Amino acid sequence: MISRYKTENMEKHMDIIKEIAETHPHKVVLSNGKGEYKKIVFARKVLKGRNAYQLEKYTQTQVFHENIEEGRLAEHIAMHFPAEFKQMNAFSLTTDYDVKAGKKGNLAVSRRQAENKTISVGGNNRKKKYILDEGMDIPAFRELGIFTKEGKVVSSMYDKFRQINRFIEMVDDVLKSYKGDEINIIDFGCGKSYLTFFLYYYIVEIRHMTAHITGLDLKEQVIKNCNKLAEKCGYTDLKFEIGDINGYRTDRKVDMVVTLHACDTATDYALYNAICWNTTYILSVPCCQHELNKQIRSEELSALTKYGIIKERTAALMTDAIRGCVLEYCGYKTDLLEFIDIEHSPKNILIRAVKKPVSEEKRERAKEEADRLCRTFGIRQTLMQLVMTEERSHS
Repeated sequence: MISRYKTENMEKHMDIIKEIAETHPHKVVLSNGKGEYKKIVFARKVLKGRNAYQLEKYTQTQVFHENIEEGRLAEHIAMHFPAEFKQMNAFSLTTDYDVKAGKKGNLAVSRRQAENKTISVGGNNRKKKYILDEGMDIPAFRELGIFTKEGKVVSSMYDKFRQINRFIEMVDDVLKSYKGDEINIIDFGCGKSYLTFFLYYYIVEIRHMTAHITGLDLKEQVIKNCNKLAEKCGYTDLKFEIGDINGYRTDRKVDMVVTLHACDTATDYALYNAICWNTTYILSVPCCQHELNKQIRSEELSALTKYGIIKERTAALMTDAIRGCVLEYCGYKTDLLEFIDIEHSPKNILIRAVKKPVSEEKRERAKEEADRLCRTFGIRQTLMQLVMTEERSHS
């Protein structure tokens, strides 16, 4: 009997997977993973003149890539869902899917009509005008695989292109108040440095300022490659260093700190460094926020912690709320903004903090709000602990 139920469930799983594959989705995201991989993204692309899917398999610290034929999409999804991952989101021209796997193997499937949108990035229907757009002669973008030789956005890189441009829009907005013609910036956890190269080009070539930018990452080979590319492009004031966000030191005055998807508490150490340096501008898009999810508990608000996905999202929102309060307490005008549509990235909150006079009353209120949240859910949050420890050491 148990075997028959398992067989029936497997057949139902394959039915929905095949249904999704037949819509030729431009993106499928498997998340809420319990094994080696935390997330797998299938992105539709053209490979050697044929439709294919590029897989991005995310571990805690790395991303692995693989290309598969379009006709093998269902097969590869079934290898991982629902055995390894409990959530699947798929996006096509006609239908968007939200599929969740229950403990007994049942699937909760939500279908909704896709918005009227154009996936092609080279056609005439795309109305959005970006600060850094197609047609610009930017050698670094071609070298990074974002632009083709003709200056068009590579289709598989369009989501990354949108993310980085959105970040640049945020930088453009805060720099309206900047009076100098030279700026020092640190990018913590720069990775392949798409943002870092975009940022350097934007400040030097678009704003016509002098920019000293340092990208920091732990991966030696990545840093070597980035320094070679910066030298090849003639970006003399763009440097990359091997280093840990925690404990990083610099003698240079830092005007801006940026982070894009620094994992878990790495964001907290980046924010803490920025606070200690009295940095004027902080722009941070957090990622993979596990710290509070392991701690969170509350009898009075147990409905928020009894369901895994609700607990995970609550913990992530609480993490950023506490970070916002701590930044306010440290004298920053702080906003938490939508970064980009969740279809293109589930990491869609951007923390924007600008150093400005903040009243003592507002600072203390922000501290109390963070304290109360921590007490209510029995949690200790890294940025708050770092700031409070530093404060006690000087009292």
